[in-house]
Amino acid sequence: MNPTLRQMRAFVALARTGSFTLAAEIMHVTQAALSGLIRELEQTLGARVVDRNTRKVELTEIGRDLAPLFTKMLDDLDGALSDVADRTRLRKGAVRVAAPQLMSCTLLPQAIAAYRQQYPDIQLKLLDCPVEDVSSRVLSGEVDFGIGPERDIAAPLRATTLFELPFHAVFPAGHPLEQQTPLTWQHLAAYPFISLQGQFTERLLSDMGAASLNPAHEVTFMTTALAMVAAGLGVTVCLPYAASLVTQHGLTMRGLSAPVLTRRFLLTTRGDRSPSPASESVMAFLLDYVKHL
Repeated sequence: MNPTLRQMRAFVALARTGSFTLAAEIMHVTQAALSGLIRELEQTLGARVVDRNTRKVELTEIGRDLAPLFTKMLDDLDGALSDVADRTRLRKGAVRVAAPQLMSCTLLPQAIAAYRQQYPDIQLKLLDCPVEDVSSRVLSGEVDFGIGPERDIAAPLRATTLFELPFHAVFPAGHPLEQQTPLTWQHLAAYPFISLQGQFTERLLSDMGAASLNPAHEVTFMTTALAMVAAGLGVTVCLPYAASLVTQHGLTMRGLSAPVLTRRFLLTTRGDRSPSPASESVMAFLLDYVKHL
């Protein structure tokens, strides 16, 4: 006993209007086709749902019981389908993103603003957190995807490269490093170096090889490092996406060579879950947005 959606819609239209003529107009079918759908429904149920006569249409007792039930089922289904349509057409949805503190106060606010210009109905929520927490936020389901520097990725996480950028030296305006062309890591090693705690420094020193740095200070956040450079306490390095913050501190940013060292940043998702249309849209937008970097 499985009534079809068309049979149910035909019956609800007839119950609402009390007229085969009006119900047929609502269904965009002929009266004969509507009558056929009602007969098919009655055959499926094994019971009459309407009493027909020349003057009016009346629901049977079973019909009166079924009308509100079918109406609610169809309303719920139509509401669910409308919600899906809104999401796939990006007229509705919420996306949560985890990202490190530095990226959250430089690149991402501008990217979010640009995205909302195109998709104003999508809510985009940014969770700024320590680099080490990005993957755990994705794993727990607290966010839809994360952005962070390259790290070892274990299942079920899946990573896509967002961008790869070279390290730049950061120092005060008028610093002697301005005179070095090209500017090398060996030049940088002659001055107190302000580094970040944890894997940032470990990976940096490992990549440098013969060119050695001896960090004078290790801090938690790049914003602290930049403030210390601005105070004349040393020099540091960061990636070009933070140029706006470097400028705010009145500092100079220059590319480094011998060697040219780069860092990849990744979009991290759960490989065992399909992203929502809104999440896919945001990730695709970011991949295109960062090309100018």
